[in-house]
Amino acid sequence: MTPGRVSAALKLADFASHFFGVPAEEILRFVEERRDNGRARSAPHQAYCWQDDVLEQEIPRGASVLDLGCGTGELLARLIERRGVRGQGVELSSGAVAECVARGVPVIQSDLDEGLKGFPDGSFDFVVLEETLQTLRRPLGILREMLRVGKRGAVSFPNFAFWKVWVDFAVGGRMPVTGSLPYQWHDSPNIHLFTYGDFADWAESSEVSLSKVFVRSGEEVRPFEEGDDFRGEEMLVFVEKKQLRE
Repeated sequence: MTPGRVSAALKLADFASHFFGVPAEEILRFVEERRDNGRARSAPHQAYCWQDDVLEQEIPRGASVLDLGCGTGELLARLIERRGVRGQGVELSSGAVAECVARGVPVIQSDLDEGLKGFPDGSFDFVVLEETLQTLRRPLGILREMLRVGKRGAVSFPNFAFWKVWVDFAVGGRMPVTGSLPYQWHDSPNIHLFTYGDFADWAESSEVSLSKVFVRSGEEVRPFEEGDDFRGEEMLVFVEKKQLRE
């Protein structure tokens, strides 16, 4: 690294450390890794869904659960077996639907962008939307629908304000590739990237309470702390209409 680059990296680390509340050494280490390894063509997908552990703890035993974009049904199968929930999945992929059926998970093949017209108001205790909201054409529509058919909701998503995203922009000048955003710009299913702050703004304007927020930061999973709007790589937010809590 040239002296000019070294000076720029030090200034960036000092600024980012104060702004994001992340140690400057960690930021410099990340910059060095990007310099040494080059821009990753594809970061690995998260093989383990950390949100599933939290959901298993937070969803009451025997609750009715609607899992939107349920994939191959791992979460619902786990909740049915371990928590005795009454589960229902909704999934678009025919291959994933077939795997749900093989697991014994009740599933309906449907496009979430078309809404949840087949489900009556308040028909589920919990509606789960894991890592799917940013892939939808009409994200606000499904948020309204999940709070119509469910008493409470749980939404997880990658946080585009994560400090590594900012630093990657500054260093590389290209769309970031991270563990929770593992795609190149041209093949990403994520069409509505947003931050925790954006989600909180929607909740406030929509009379929605954020009853609990959990954060994955590196290998750590914890309840939301001050500053985690930049330190959290992924968020799991529990929501409900404010009037339901009165």
